[in-house]
Amino acid sequence: MAVDSQVAGAKAVAPAPAAAAGPVAPGGGPRRFGPVALVVAGGLSVQFGSAVAVLLMPRAGALGVVTLRLVLAALVLLLVCRPKVRGYGRADWGTVVAFGTAMAGMNVLFYQSIDRIPLGAAVTLEVLGPLILSVIASRRLVNLLWAGLAFGGVALLGGGGFDGLDPLGAGFALAAGAMWAAYIVFSARTGRRFPQADGLALAMAFGAVLTLPLGIAEAGDALLVPSTIALGLGVALLSSVLPYTLELLALRRLPAPTFAVLMSLEPAIAAGAGFLVLHQALSVTDGLAIALVIAASMGAVRTQRAAAAL
Repeated sequence: MAVDSQVAGAKAVAPAPAAAAGPVAPGGGPRRFGPVALVVAGGLSVQFGSAVAVLLMPRAGALGVVTLRLVLAALVLLLVCRPKVRGYGRADWGTVVAFGTAMAGMNVLFYQSIDRIPLGAAVTLEVLGPLILSVIASRRLVNLLWAGLAFGGVALLGGGGFDGLDPLGAGFALAAGAMWAAYIVFSARTGRRFPQADGLALAMAFGAVLTLPLGIAEAGDALLVPSTIALGLGVALLSSVLPYTLELLALRRLPAPTFAVLMSLEPAIAAGAGFLVLHQALSVTDGLAIALVIAASMGAVRTQRAAAAL
C-alpha cells in the first residue's frame, strides 16, 4: 500500500472508520461478528496450545519448546503461503522485522513465565499489556470504561494467588504482556502491507531465526527426537499458525483498541484450558472474574458495532 510508515502506525492503534470494519450485511447480519469470531477462535487455539506446551517442557525446556513452535510454524506457513520477497520497500521489511521480533520476544518471555508459574496466572498478568494498549489507544470514553471493567476482571481472576508466585515468573509474564501489545500493533501494520498471510509467514521465519540459537543451547539433541517434534508441531499449529493467522485477518477489519480489549478473554480461556488439560480447578471467584471479562469484551464489541453503524 502506498502509505508512509507514520500513517500506517496511526491506523494500527486508532479506531478504524466504519468502512474499515469490513463488509456488513443489512440488518446486522453475521458478517459483523466475523472479526470477533476470528479473535475468539484464535484465543481458544493459542491457550490450549499453551497447555500442551507445558506438558512438552520437561522434554525440551521452555526455550526448546519456543524454538520448536516458531521453527515448525514458520515452515508450515512458508510452504502454504509461498510469500513473494520482491516488490517490497524498506518500510515493509522493517515492519516484518519488528513483527517477527515482537513475536519472538513475546513467546520467549511467556514460555519462561509458564515454566515457573501456573498458566492461568501467567496469562492474567500478560493480558495487562493489551489492556493498557486499549486505554492508551482508545479515543472514545466508553472504551476506557470497558477496559476498566476488563481490568477489574483480570485483577479478580488473579486475586489471592499472586502473593505466592515466583517473582521472576511474574516478571516474565508482565514483560510478555508488553511484547503482546507490540505484537498487536505490528500485526495490524503487517496485515495492511502484505497480502493474505505472506507478512505473517515472513515475520514468523524471522522470529524462528532469532530463537533457534536459544533453543539449541538449552535443548540440544532433544529437539531431534521424533515424538518431541510431533508434539512441537501440534503446539506450532495450535499456538502459532492458526491463531496468528486468524488474528491477522481479524485486525484487517477490527479496530486495534477493540481487539486489545477482546484479548482480555485470554485469562478465561486459559483457565478453561488449565482445567481440561492440566487439571487446574476453577473457584467461584474465578467464575465471577471470567464473567466480568466477558461482559467487558461484549460491551467493547457492541460499542464498535454502534460506531460502525453511524
